[in-house]
Amino acid sequence: MKQEAVYDVAVIGAGTMGMATGACLAGQGVNTLLIDAFDPPHHHGSHHGSTRMMRHAYGEGREYVALVKRAQQLWEELDQQSAAKIFEKTGVLGLGDKSSPFLKETIASAETHQLPLEVLTSQAVQQRWPGFSVPEHFIGCFEEDAGIIYSEEAILAYRELAVKHGAHLITNTPVTDIREQDEQTIKIETEDQVYFAHKVIVTAGAWVGKLLKELQLPLQPTRKAFGWFEAPAIYDLANFPAFYIEEGDRMCYGFPEQAGQGLKIGRAEVGQSIDPDQHKQNFGAYGSDEADLRFFLTRYLPEANGELKEGKTCLYTNSPDSHFIIDQHPTLNRVILAAGFSGHGFKFSSVMGEVLSQLALEGTSDFDLSLFSLARFNQA
Repeated sequence: MKQEAVYDVAVIGAGTMGMATGACLAGQGVNTLLIDAFDPPHHHGSHHGSTRMMRHAYGEGREYVALVKRAQQLWEELDQQSAAKIFEKTGVLGLGDKSSPFLKETIASAETHQLPLEVLTSQAVQQRWPGFSVPEHFIGCFEEDAGIIYSEEAILAYRELAVKHGAHLITNTPVTDIREQDEQTIKIETEDQVYFAHKVIVTAGAWVGKLLKELQLPLQPTRKAFGWFEAPAIYDLANFPAFYIEEGDRMCYGFPEQAGQGLKIGRAEVGQSIDPDQHKQNFGAYGSDEADLRFFLTRYLPEANGELKEGKTCLYTNSPDSHFIIDQHPTLNRVILAAGFSGHGFKFSSVMGEVLSQLALEGTSDFDLSLFSLARFNQA
């Protein structure tokens, strides 16, 4: 096998986090290798399906807000640099019981970080957006400045930037092994080639656990279904926000209808554990694929409970506490891993590109990453 030159940094997995990282590194003149098992953007992993939500007041924990504020700045910069639309300010509405811990944390994170957030009664929600049917005991949390990221367009924009600035992008090439070559170099093996780099960043999504199997990472890839449904004009982009709805331990997320595609809706908490190599675009293989979505349409968006226009599946990679894993490899000190983005990570990919680049080049980040340490899983 032919030995290649040694790259400054190699990024394994050029999807959601990896492509942003590659663009950030190459933009600084770093000799960068980007390598992916597929040809991003693609429909095999977690980034397809057109849209992702950009929230600021964060129900998953106020510790995320500093990261999400920087992510928003970077999305707006990418939007200005790209010929395609990347960010759409639709507003984001969260609905749930007034006692919901998630909504309470959303409100607390807004107060802590002085974020604009309207807290609305169920009646006020229905008056502003008559497409919703909202129980009296629900409240709404509305962020006017939040909105939608066009996910595949974002990855394509980062890909164009990375290549423009000199990154070497290799597609349709799964990595089979990563190991230390010597004190200064990591060896990266594929089926028919070997690459070398001084630093390696592993952002391989659902495949991280397989690639770094020696770590026995507490990650579970999960198949998720989502779909687009026929909906009238009250649900279109000009009249309706992106949204999430919590009902007990159930949660859905959704996006307004645009360009005749239909209202998009998905479920956050249901799905099937899966080997990522077995994942297929097989929406409808389970009766629950459509039924789980219609559960929320029937109850909360009844006029959007129309014909199913299209259904797809994607992968979540869940950590036990749903927080990310961002850390140094415990035995390969030149390898950084970023994984377990658990379905709520895409919005952070712009800032993760910056964070992971800093970790590779400087060994530290401008942000507090202690929440994402691997060590938390070893605490008795």
